[in-house]
Amino acid sequence: MSRNEEDRPAEVQELKGKEYQRALKKLHVELVRLQEWVKHKGLKVCVLFEGRDGAGKGGAIKAMTERVSPRVFRVLALPAPTEREKSQMYIQRYLPHLPAAGEIVIFDRSWYNRAGVERVMEFCTEEQARHFLKAAPLVEKAIVESGVILLKYWLEVSSDEQTRRLEGRIHDGRKIWKLSPMDLKSYSRWYDYSRARDEMFAATDTPWAPWFVVRSDDKQRARLNIISHFLSQIPYKHVPREKIKLPKRQKPGDYREPAYPFKFIPEVH
Repeated sequence: MSRNEEDRPAEVQELKGKEYQRALKKLHVELVRLQEWVKHKGLKVCVLFEGRDGAGKGGAIKAMTERVSPRVFRVLALPAPTEREKSQMYIQRYLPHLPAAGEIVIFDRSWYNRAGVERVMEFCTEEQARHFLKAAPLVEKAIVESGVILLKYWLEVSSDEQTRRLEGRIHDGRKIWKLSPMDLKSYSRWYDYSRARDEMFAATDTPWAPWFVVRSDDKQRARLNIISHFLSQIPYKHVPREKIKLPKRQKPGDYREPAYPFKFIPEVH
């Protein structure tokens, strides 16, 4: 975010793998405690992840959810709208996915597609985009007033780091699926996206649903910072649980292992 270059912290030493894993493990424990509190109190939490291609949204979401229950933490990445959904009020297709009591819903991209990719790639008209920017704060106010805790994260990646990551996808067979023709078109329109982002912030960074910006050039630090901030936004307490003790296993009695030819897979590792 060029206008804030002077506010960037001094360069910090890269986290070592073990250091990152130790910090992440502590945060995972807290996420489980938060999960139990959300279930206990019937809280409704909605988290939006936005940012440029290659900003690290997927990795941050995976780090946040890999040790919690998918029944509580639900991740949504909606596909392109159907013809029927295109005829609806724009935000309508997202509303059925908002959290019920005891749920945390995470949107991997959200209704802000209209303010970003759809606007830049001309999948919607300027009039539609401006109507969205005017309506979104009102819809979000209604969501918040209904009792939903709404958190919006924008992952900000530098142009150089985005280039490095997208080039990495080209040459890594594990990541090539992440690179679509749309990503390539979007890559060439860096400053169109910058302008769209700036207008989106100006219109939708509200007291009831502010944007939280994450510097994400260092993916590991970004993940830790996101989870730490997320935990700080929802007051929670430890929910007491009875001490768990495994019961005694039954005796085999007359059971005998069968002489059945189980089809075990080859043990190549």
